[in-house]
Amino acid sequence: MSRVGVLLLNLGGPDKLEDVGPFLYNLFSDPEIIRLPFRWLQKPLAWFIASRRTKTSQANYKQIGGGSPLRRITEAQGEALKQKLADLGKEVNIYVGMRYWHPYTEEAIAEIAQDKIEQLVILPLYPQFSISTSGSSFRLLEKLWREQPELQPRDYTVIPSWYKQPSYLRVMAELIAQELDKCPHPDQAHIFFSAHGVPKSYVEEAGDPYEQEIEECTALIMQTLNRPNLYTLAYQSRVGPVEWLQPYTEDALQQLGAQGVKDLVVVPISFVSEHIETLQEIDIEYREIAEDAGIHNFRRAPAPNTHPVFIKALAELVIEAVDQPSFKLSQAAQMKKKVKMYPQENWEWGMTTSAEVWNGRIAMVGFIALIIELVTGHGLLHLIGLLQ
Repeated sequence: MSRVGVLLLNLGGPDKLEDVGPFLYNLFSDPEIIRLPFRWLQKPLAWFIASRRTKTSQANYKQIGGGSPLRRITEAQGEALKQKLADLGKEVNIYVGMRYWHPYTEEAIAEIAQDKIEQLVILPLYPQFSISTSGSSFRLLEKLWREQPELQPRDYTVIPSWYKQPSYLRVMAELIAQELDKCPHPDQAHIFFSAHGVPKSYVEEAGDPYEQEIEECTALIMQTLNRPNLYTLAYQSRVGPVEWLQPYTEDALQQLGAQGVKDLVVVPISFVSEHIETLQEIDIEYREIAEDAGIHNFRRAPAPNTHPVFIKALAELVIEAVDQPSFKLSQAAQMKKKVKMYPQENWEWGMTTSAEVWNGRIAMVGFIALIIELVTGHGLLHLIGLLQ
């Protein structure tokens, strides 16, 4: 029998407050998170943003215990998955590869090569595909294996998205139902799906299927739940001046409050484990917004974490991937709408949509460069004597 491994991909998070700054730098250094026309601008801009946001982010992490639980939960999911597969007669090694913090994907790939894994299942812990989540990790894997072919296993299979998986839909419905049943009038409580947002340009210009998959996933969960409750889908966690997918979570909460909604069950639709965006952003920030809007019974369905039905879903995905023909990274990167990775558009001059987008981005980069120069006292304008 060939040696089988499962690589779980996730975002990662700072383990302690001192890790927040470096984590943010890694995050914003990724061109799939902030897209710029010139690669050489990526790291200076990442440093600038990380420097500006570190104290605020540290304050947020203090509210949830001083660090992210994401690594601990992901490793627990891996252990539970290994045991479930063993119970089903499948012996596999589990590896965790985080994109922006330890254990990095690079560390996991080195360990996989050391263990001489011959058949690898690549399973992102993002139910829905986006170029900024699964796509970024796939691109990194392609780069690692291109530069060091000896690290690539003999055979591998990619699971690009899995939001239709029946056991996943079932566990989400069960978690929602548990919270609904705690409301005074369960059938009248409003269900509020909050998904992590992405810039609108990713969908409209780059063909990212994320919005479509989120909408379809939400509908499938409601179908599985089979309850009469009304529901809303909104998007959280936007950063920067560009337009993101709408409606925004904070705006939608205020609108529901104005409509007289009193009982609300929030569902973190794009997250499978607790982390800063569930424990702090939803549980603290959005709860306060909801209460100010008159929604006083604010409940949240927990993330699946290590729920047995969720672990069953992951095990079923792995078994299916092992038994099916391989789905390669090149296919995953160009899946469905032929998603354009980086760069997402060609440069164009003239009165075109692409030109307007890029000109706006260049203006933003120029403005940021000016701010950096004013703050640091060093740069091109000081060099040529226009600023003293």
